[in-house]
Amino acid sequence: MSTLQLLWFILIAILFSGFFFFEGFDFGVGISTLFVAKDEHEVDQAISAIGPVWDGNEVWLLTAGGAMFASFPFWYASLFSGFYNLFLLILVGLICRGVSFEFRHRALSKKGHDFWQKVLGISSLFIPFLFGMVFTAFIQGMPMDAHGNVTGGFFDYVNLLSIVGGVAVALLSWLHGLNYLSLKVEGPLRERSHRFANKLYFILYVGEVVFAVLLVIFTDFFQKHVLWSSILIVVIVALSVIGHLSSINNKEMTAFISSGLTFIALVALIFQGIFPRVMVADNPANSILIKNASSTVYTLTTMSFVALFILPFVLIYIGWTYYVFRKRIQK
Repeated sequence: MSTLQLLWFILIAILFSGFFFFEGFDFGVGISTLFVAKDEHEVDQAISAIGPVWDGNEVWLLTAGGAMFASFPFWYASLFSGFYNLFLLILVGLICRGVSFEFRHRALSKKGHDFWQKVLGISSLFIPFLFGMVFTAFIQGMPMDAHGNVTGGFFDYVNLLSIVGGVAVALLSWLHGLNYLSLKVEGPLRERSHRFANKLYFILYVGEVVFAVLLVIFTDFFQKHVLWSSILIVVIVALSVIGHLSSINNKEMTAFISSGLTFIALVALIFQGIFPRVMVADNPANSILIKNASSTVYTLTTMSFVALFILPFVLIYIGWTYYVFRKRIQK
């Protein structure tokens, strides 16, 4: 495995981490329109909190997919073809969620307005759930031939670990969104978001324990990388505790950053667990390794120079956007 191959494996992990950190709270705010916002005014307030940033946050996912296609085409082909149905559902969810903002605003009747409001909330719930299923299904060891063709059946995708993983990602997104609302809005919605978050943390603790146990049972993470897997599990739980205590003590920024870092630790756990593979097969001989899945040295080198040139401007733009829209949304 070359340095460039390892670099791009890490960069793809960073891009997915950025997606879950930033888009995670967008999903959580969308979920909150179903369960936390009490009236149309509060739904408007919640949507206004993410209005300037939600579409930009989705760029992290597009960039991660594009980087995977360019740097590890064999991984991209195997993953996206093998999990085609789940990715198709995710795409449908992203489309429905994206148009729901405008269609809700333009609806000519209350029935249409309420319909698209529900579409926003339901799609915001199921997208992170499906992402959780994908990430926890493919780490278990899928039926796969030597050419990288995944031939899994229904229960290879839908099983105890993938369902728990989906629930965990959806729950963490909701918590992240509640912490964001506590940070960004004023009035009753802020107080209610705060109360919901404090209650959901107790459910999250239970979910993290169950998830850790299932990782031991259904994956080889603790056989191949016992030290780092253990450390990252502890880090995930510790960040949840820090976020919970911060929420209780009204330290809203710390709570928000902690829930976001929990996502990053979760992505780190998955990527270090599959290392040095990119696709885990039920037959270890058929697993796809980093060194066998990447593009040529020339391609990786060119991509590295382009990334070094563009990335600073992207980060500056993201920082400036959040600075401009830093004020709370009034009730």
